[in-house]
Amino acid sequence: MKFAYKFSNLLGAFYRHGNLCFSKDGNSVISPVGNRISVFDLKNNKSETLPVSTTKNISCLGISPDGNLAILIDEDGAAILVSLVTRAVLHHHHFHSPVHSVSFSPDGRKFVITKENVALMYHAPGRNREFNAFALDKSYYGPFDETTCIDWTDDSKCFAVGSKDMTTWIFGAERWANLIYYSLGGHKDIIVGCFFEKDSLDMYTVSQEGTLCVWESDTELEGLRKGPKYSERKKTEEEKKKREEEESNEDDDIEDIVGEDGETRGDVIKGSADTPKQVEGIKNVRYSQRSKHYFNKEGDFNKLTSAAFHKKTRILVTGFASGAFHLHELPEFDLIHSLSISDQRISTIALNPTGDWIGFGCSGLGQLLVWEWQSESYVFKQQGHFNNMNSLAYSPDGQYLVTGGDDGKVKVWNTNSGLCFVTFTEHSSSVTNVAFNSSGFVVVSASLDGTVRAFDLHRYRNFRTMTSPRPAQFSSLALDSSGELVCAGSQDSFEIFLWSMQTGRLLEVLSGHEGPVSNLCFSPVQSVLASVSWDKTVRLWDMLDSWQTKETLRLTSDGLAVTYRPDGQELAVASLDGEITFWNPQTGGQTGSIAGRHDLQMGRKETEKITAKQSAKGKSFTCLCYSADGESILAGGQSKFVCIYNIKEHVLMKKFEISCNLSLDAMEEFLDRRKMTEFGSLSLVDEGTGDGDGVALSLPGVKRGDMSSRRFKPEIRVSSLCFSPTGRSWAAASTEGLLIYSLDTSLVFDPYDLDMDVTPASIRQQMKKKEWASAILLSFRLNEMPLIREVLEAVPYNQITVVCSSLPDVYVDKLLNFVASTLEKCNHLQFYLSWAQCLLTLHGQKLKNRSGAVLPTVQQLLKSIQRHSDDLSKLCDWNIYNIRYAAALSKQRGMKRTAAESLSDEEDEEEEEVAMDSGGDEENILNESVVVEN
Repeated sequence: MKFAYKFSNLLGAFYRHGNLCFSKDGNSVISPVGNRISVFDLKNNKSETLPVSTTKNISCLGISPDGNLAILIDEDGAAILVSLVTRAVLHHHHFHSPVHSVSFSPDGRKFVITKENVALMYHAPGRNREFNAFALDKSYYGPFDETTCIDWTDDSKCFAVGSKDMTTWIFGAERWANLIYYSLGGHKDIIVGCFFEKDSLDMYTVSQEGTLCVWESDTELEGLRKGPKYSERKKTEEEKKKREEEESNEDDDIEDIVGEDGETRGDVIKGSADTPKQVEGIKNVRYSQRSKHYFNKEGDFNKLTSAAFHKKTRILVTGFASGAFHLHELPEFDLIHSLSISDQRISTIALNPTGDWIGFGCSGLGQLLVWEWQSESYVFKQQGHFNNMNSLAYSPDGQYLVTGGDDGKVKVWNTNSGLCFVTFTEHSSSVTNVAFNSSGFVVVSASLDGTVRAFDLHRYRNFRTMTSPRPAQFSSLALDSSGELVCAGSQDSFEIFLWSMQTGRLLEVLSGHEGPVSNLCFSPVQSVLASVSWDKTVRLWDMLDSWQTKETLRLTSDGLAVTYRPDGQELAVASLDGEITFWNPQTGGQTGSIAGRHDLQMGRKETEKITAKQSAKGKSFTCLCYSADGESILAGGQSKFVCIYNIKEHVLMKKFEISCNLSLDAMEEFLDRRKMTEFGSLSLVDEGTGDGDGVALSLPGVKRGDMSSRRFKPEIRVSSLCFSPTGRSWAAASTEGLLIYSLDTSLVFDPYDLDMDVTPASIRQQMKKKEWASAILLSFRLNEMPLIREVLEAVPYNQITVVCSSLPDVYVDKLLNFVASTLEKCNHLQFYLSWAQCLLTLHGQKLKNRSGAVLPTVQQLLKSIQRHSDDLSKLCDWNIYNIRYAAALSKQRGMKRTAAESLSDEEDEEEEEVAMDSGGDEENILNESVVVEN
């Protein structure tokens, strides 16, 4: 059970290469990240990486119209069919050459992929179980160069394909008599996007030089007519000869591919620049160019790199190499707005089904942005470390993760959502180490720029900057348990610097090491600092006794990493000879060692002259981490494997393969002999910038037009490991990103004190008798989570205290652990909080006596309560705001009503006064008339 960890999420990487897609409801964006795909829920602000992967980086992906299926295709053309419902791989297929784009038809019955200069249409996998889910229907030939993009009409009758030969080809998905194929020109550069109008054959084509052509068709979609039948199985020899003569006379070539068994494999439609032969009585579809528009005049430095079109709103979004994007309304080409969102080229653009949100992917910096164009605001804005991730650390409650990278940035992540919520950019060079203080609200980072900085997570600011008297490059960092002392080791002066967190003042410079200080670690229970160096020693420094060396431990090789066990009673050291040695810090004696060099299983880099077996002799573990209970240790290095060892038995328990991505270097043990020539490996040939994948490196100071830029394949490695304080997950900082592994409790059967009479039936029998305590004990002995939950939720609320008081001590720990893990994802907050409160109140003193074993459970409980508290506080604040708004609105309306009533009363009074005045005047007139008569 302790080693049943599985991959759960990928942090620190949001987009690498390929196209973005939105989900059917438009609330989630699906992004390719290396050889995996991540789903970002924009409404609930969460991310999830699917547990499926391809053999190389994903180059394109397609989502079915119902949102249930996804086709992922990697750089080599290997495709997998994935269910987005079950998160499982349904089928594997290989297209044998790189695929440029893939698109499902709107009705979901077909999908088209483009590779080289061919468009292949397949029957889309449906609900029926099929032996081959990728059945080829037709092959379409026409473009003379590689294809770039696809778009379908709304009724799935036709589709268009853009090409690098500056033409756009329109093909019929069925055998139309008046539209077999049609070629559109009018451009002077590569076609970036081609789009049909809604319910029409009218088209828009966009090219790389920034030109938009508007094409008008003389035929509506309803005007397409069925053509003659071509799928006869057996034809007479005369008909074959006659058709061959017609094909030799005309460039139009339409034939069937018939297999040896006589069955039709698929149709081949070959197009040419000439007009297809017109069927008698049916007029062929014709296109005319209605208008032509230009985006910019900046030339080659700002090429149009991506485009997307929303058919309902007629919004065209175009992205450029400068990082700017334009929003136009078609067909008038009215500019709605333009904005620069990055300093790197926009690689892909996608619009959600309603057309409100626009997704942008920038592969240069790994940015993923979602923009709401109507309110002109960001819905989602995330970016990972665009260089190597060097270090990571968990917060004391396990709710947050902090990472530092070669890009000089310090990022803090929420482990529940998987998203970064603050980035600190004060460092001017690589961040080598990061750490949380004991409160969890202060992050400290060390950098090669010669500074140690402390950041406040309340106000998100750098409140303390610590430096050395002489410039030094800090390669290691440690904080004591109180958070008052900050230590950093230098790799050039061999010294350790000690500062006060409160004042930022340098307290002491610890000298004694004769080589670079590679790692530092404070004891969790004492004010003792352990430092390991390349001088083959580990020194223990007493912080309370004038910072003197308490003990010096001699190693057999250069020391690379050191860490304390959570209880502070053991010290683990990784050295250059591939060994992990364990020491007693009190006596200074060695208690054990593990030879783990052979467990690393190094791969062979493409540039290496020696085999992987020979190069592994010089490799070793570079990072260590104890588990939360201290019974096992994690070790990683320059390898795709992370090893977990049992310390007591000194044996390897499990190896985790953190990546199977062959786009990274040093992944395979043996080189591909097909790449070897008499002049060496083909991988050593530098192809320059080109269209190749990898990481682009340019000369310093060069921003545009850099002819010296080159590419290399990143090497797989694990630079840092950290176990969550809750004990339920651990994280690894690697070339792929920040990988999170969590406990897999769904598939593991781990009974405790199992007996013949412990069955689900007997447990439910005890529940019927209302023997709640007995039912709980039996369910924990069987140890099936759904059954335990069923028993707990059947206990009446007023019986919780009675049941908790009658539980044995062994089952108190198990029940508290179950409540802590269930509370994280359960909606019965008050019910499970009552269980936790009763357990801690009634058994608090006993739990305190064995705090070391219970600490991870309590921290998991705190993490769950804190998460629910945050969610509820946001909801309550929102409700309070709405109530205040409604009250203010009703008050305002009441004031308006009273003002209107008072105004109407005044008008009534004025009318009465006027009436009275008019009545008096009439009386005076009558009196005067009477007087006159007399």
